[in-house]
Formats: sequence, C-alpha cells, structure tokens
Amino acid sequence: MGSQEVSTVDWQGKHVTVAGLGVSGIPAARALHERGALVTVVNDGDDERARAQAAELEALGITVRLGDGATLPPSTELVVTAPGWQPDKPLFLAAAEAGVPVWGDVELAWRLRGDNGKKAAPWLAVTGTNGKTTTVRMLASILEAAGLRTAAVGNIGVSLLDAVLGDTEYDVLAVELSSYQLHWAPSLRAHSAAVLNLAPDHLDWHGSMEAYAADKGRVYEGNTVACVYNVADPATEDLVREADVEEGCRAIGFTLGAPGPSQLGVVDGILVDRAFVANRQKQAQELAEVTDVDPPAPHNIANALAAAALARAFGVEPAAVRDGLRAFRPDAHRIEHVADIGEVAYVDDSKATNTHATEASLAAYDSIVWIAGGLAKGATFDELVIGAAKRLRGVVLMGADRALIHEALTRHAPEVPVVDLDRTDTGAMSEAVARAAELARPGDTVLLAPACASMDMFTNYNKRGEAFADAVRARADESA
Repeated sequence: MGSQEVSTVDWQGKHVTVAGLGVSGIPAARALHERGALVTVVNDGDDERARAQAAELEALGITVRLGDGATLPPSTELVVTAPGWQPDKPLFLAAAEAGVPVWGDVELAWRLRGDNGKKAAPWLAVTGTNGKTTTVRMLASILEAAGLRTAAVGNIGVSLLDAVLGDTEYDVLAVELSSYQLHWAPSLRAHSAAVLNLAPDHLDWHGSMEAYAADKGRVYEGNTVACVYNVADPATEDLVREADVEEGCRAIGFTLGAPGPSQLGVVDGILVDRAFVANRQKQAQELAEVTDVDPPAPHNIANALAAAALARAFGVEPAAVRDGLRAFRPDAHRIEHVADIGEVAYVDDSKATNTHATEASLAAYDSIVWIAGGLAKGATFDELVIGAAKRLRGVVLMGADRALIHEALTRHAPEVPVVDLDRTDTGAMSEAVARAAELARPGDTVLLAPACASMDMFTNYNKRGEAFADAVRARADESA
C-alpha cells in the first residue's frame, strides 16, 4: 500500500479484541465501537482505576474483561494491542495459532486515517534509542514555522488515534514511534522517516539486539521521499539499505561534521544542507546556526539536523528551519540547566535513563561531578566510564544498582573520587546534591544523568528530576 493511499475496512460486526486499557486502549475501543465493531477489551489489571475505566466503556456497550489478559476471546477476528504488551504473551501466541492478526494503536491509526472524510495527512516519523521526543518536537516547531498545520503525536503522549480522527485537518504529522509501536505496525508507510541512533535497550521485550533493530528499521518500509540516517551510527544506514522503499526514495545522512552530498551537517558553526539543493555535488544551503539550537550540546545538534532533514524532505524552506529551531524549547529533565551556584552549573538530565543517553549527556561538558544510579535494566557501564573518565571530577552514586557503576569506575577510573549513598528515602537526592557540591570546583557542572531507570526510588524520571531541581534550588536559596 503506497504512502498516500487510505485503507478501508468494513468494521460492522467485526469481532475485535482490544488488549489493555489506558492511553491507547480506551481510544481504540471507542473508535472501533463507533464504527460498528463488536469490541471486547481484556486487561491484566483489576484495580480501582481499571474498574472505573471499564464502567465507562461498558456504558457504551463495550465488553470489558478485567484480570484476564491472557485468553483470546472466542470469535476474535483481530487483536488491537497497547504497544507495551510483550509479543510472547499467551494472548498473542493464541492469536498466532488461530491466524488472527495483531495490530498496535499506530497500525489502527494508520488504517483509520481519512476514515472521517478528512484529508489523510502524511506522516514524518522518528524513532531511535534516544532523542525521539526532542527531535519530533523540533520537527513540529519547524513545520509550524513554515505555516503548516501539524502536531507532535505518537509515543510523545498525544494519541495518534485522536490526531487522525479529531476535528483538525492537518497538513502533516510529526510522529514519534517506539520500537514497541513499530513491532505492531506492519502496514505503516511514512512519507519520510529517521532512525536517530541504535543502542541496546528494551532487549527483555524484543529478545535480542537484532530483533530490536529490525523493529526500529520498520519505520523505513515504504518511505516515499527520504530515509534519514545517522552517519555516526552505521547500523542506522544498514537499516536503510535493508528497507523496501518506494522508487525514488533517497537515503539522507546527518553528521556533526562537514556533510557530503545527500547529507546535512555542520560547517563553522552553521547547520548546512547538501541534500535538498539543486546541485548537491557543489552547493550547500545554510539552514541555521548552532547557537539557534537549545541546548547546543552535540547530541542535540544531531537531533536538530535530523528534524531539519525531515522538514526539508517535506519541502520546508531554510528560513522556517531556522525559525522553528529558534522557537523550540526542550522538555523538562532533558539537559535542563537548573541554576549556577558559586560558579558551578547544575544540570538535570534525569531523562538519561540508559547508557547511550548518558554518554551523550556527559560528552556535552568538560568537567563533571556526575550523579548516577538507579535500576540498570541489564545494562553494563564499562564503555560509558571509559569514555567519560577524563571528564569526571567526581561521582555520587545512588539507587539499587549503583554498585555496577561503582565497579566500572573502580576498573577504569580509579583516581576519580566516588561517594556511595546507601539510602533510598526521599532525602537521598538532597544529600546527593550536597555531596556533589562538595566535590565540585568553579567551572564544573554537577550533572544528574543517571544511566538507569528511576523506579527503585521515584515514580518516574520526571519525579527524580524534580527532586534534583528542588534540592539545587534549596541550595541556591541558602547561598543567596
């Protein structure tokens, strides 16, 4: 199915099982029910919140089965799943045995776009281990600066179903896609797409690095204009080579160095385009300055180049790239400068929940007191420590798996002083900031970049970042 074609399905009387209540399951159940499908929602949980959600759906005439997400309901012709449900769940094994297809919320949104009589907006899709949300929001800002009706949707928190079925008629959508979502989206065909980077993550879900990469690579399937890859990460270019794309679709690289033909890159502090110009062998188009990107850390410049490449693939003029990047402000807890105290900068990158993100964060500063630790999710830290050792003034460790980082520091940076906090109470972050301040010298950066998930001590990475920011501001008030 080509990128601009719209799939039509006769939903009347079709038996559809929706797996999982929540952000994607409830809109999916409603949309299918409205189209005449006979919907049964199954959910593992049976708590108070789930019962309240079930009551709302049952009032519409939707069947809900709580506490049993493992059994395939009789007569099921299609399963629509929340993206986080693992492929080896009994429900999906039963579906496979019965020959029943399984779609994710993204696949359903793709199939339903244009279903309400609106124009089906093309999708500019972004995936990768790190940087997806920032890149998609940058892209949306650029598209808006070009005067296009757009929205940042998908894994970013705005339901794709709401976007494609809502009242607004978009010119183009900036779509963030996780590996989970791509796994369950077999017919998705984007206008153009980018894989920002690939590093081990969610391997417990995918089963192997090869399976994880293959699911990421699905974003390139059927692209019509551009497959955007990271020159510094050859695995992303390999995925482009393996993809089955529309005739005429081009491979477009982005690099922090000077770009070759069909690439975007950086020359003398300028973001330049040698891909979408009349003579890419000899010409380069200035797009923006490095200082137009907030913050101008190397990995964030890479995000900006990927966003610019997708926008240029859609025909956006250079001035809109510059204006969109200038207007963009990053989300909280992503290399967020909190305060300067005594010539020491305090930076919150609580979103750095894996080693790949933390490596990029550490590379942005010259002299660092690093606050790290939490749930390692099976990660190892030797390569991260080896790469960062020369930048480390000191390290403060906290969280359940801090010993893994401590062991890597002992092996590869034994001269770096380490503070090991053996506490998980709510005051632990305040002590971490205090101990980091003791290690820091004027010109240093105290950087929260945990390289781990947060759930051992905090509800999520947002709460962890807020605890850090609160502790820093309390110190700033004391020193004022």
